[in-house]
Amino acid sequence: MSDSDVHVAALCGSLRDGSHTRTALQRALTAAERAGATTELLDLREYELPIFDADRDRADAGDADELAARVRAADTILLGSPMYHGSYASPLKTALDYCGFDEFEDKTVGLLAVAGGAFPVTALEHMRSVCRALNAWVIPHEAAIPNASAAIEDGEFTDRKLEKRVATLGRRAVQYAAIEPDPDSFESGQNVGAQGR
Repeated sequence: MSDSDVHVAALCGSLRDGSHTRTALQRALTAAERAGATTELLDLREYELPIFDADRDRADAGDADELAARVRAADTILLGSPMYHGSYASPLKTALDYCGFDEFEDKTVGLLAVAGGAFPVTALEHMRSVCRALNAWVIPHEAAIPNASAAIEDGEFTDRKLEKRVATLGRRAVQYAAIEPDPDSFESGQNVGAQGR
């Protein structure tokens, strides 16, 4: 697969209009485009996603089928979320619950988390655990943006080091799109909830 064949999709777990997470993901996607990929921002504000219910088929759950199809079509997926209560945001969790192995297995995933305070390490760890349970390959380089209101103002990065880190994530999303992960994770073998309902 050449870089020009790579398609990178980013899921934004923040619903805020002035979302720092969305700004950061757009910066990562710009870097991916410059590396030759096509890109797409999957803005969860634009999808009707009811709270996940395992008894409801995905086809009967608002826009869940459409979202899963877009995730499935991507070569690399970027997950971005603000840190809420030490973890990632519920809109992203709901979106991921509507996906499964068909969307994530053996796929490259990049992680980005934003915090109003200190480093959003636990949010990144929790997203990484979900990806491991889905047998995705998570890019070792991740983007953590602490003190987001100081790092990003009016939709622009003011902290150039953080901006560079985010851009690197976008480039890595293209660079590692065709990696072949091996072996399967222990967590994926225990994951009976990823049936893509």
